[in-house]
Amino acid sequence: MESLYAVTTGVLSACGLFLTLRGRTFPVVVGLTLLSYAVNLFLFSMGGLTTDGAVIVDGPSDYADPLPQALVLTAIVIGFAMTAFAVILAMRARGDLGNDHVDGEDNREDRAS
Repeated sequence: MESLYAVTTGVLSACGLFLTLRGRTFPVVVGLTLLSYAVNLFLFSMGGLTTDGAVIVDGPSDYADPLPQALVLTAIVIGFAMTAFAVILAMRARGDLGNDHVDGEDNREDRAS
């Protein structure tokens, strides 16, 4: 199970980084979202993966650590706010500049002659 988490986190991180480095705004927003998912999986896996962990500790037994769950919940809220801000920023840049390039330059291929 841990190897599946590690591979999934690595693939999400690699895809998110690749999309974040693209020149258009939509792939950048999708890349940031994938990076957010990768961070959530990483934080959740740092708490240790237990299948039958108790929520309340009654004695010497395995229990579910609540700290990673709280961190993931906080990261989900921050990731949603960051995605909403990036979408609004992209819409504003598209409206002001007339294109959706990240650097704001006008590409000659996109212009109609």
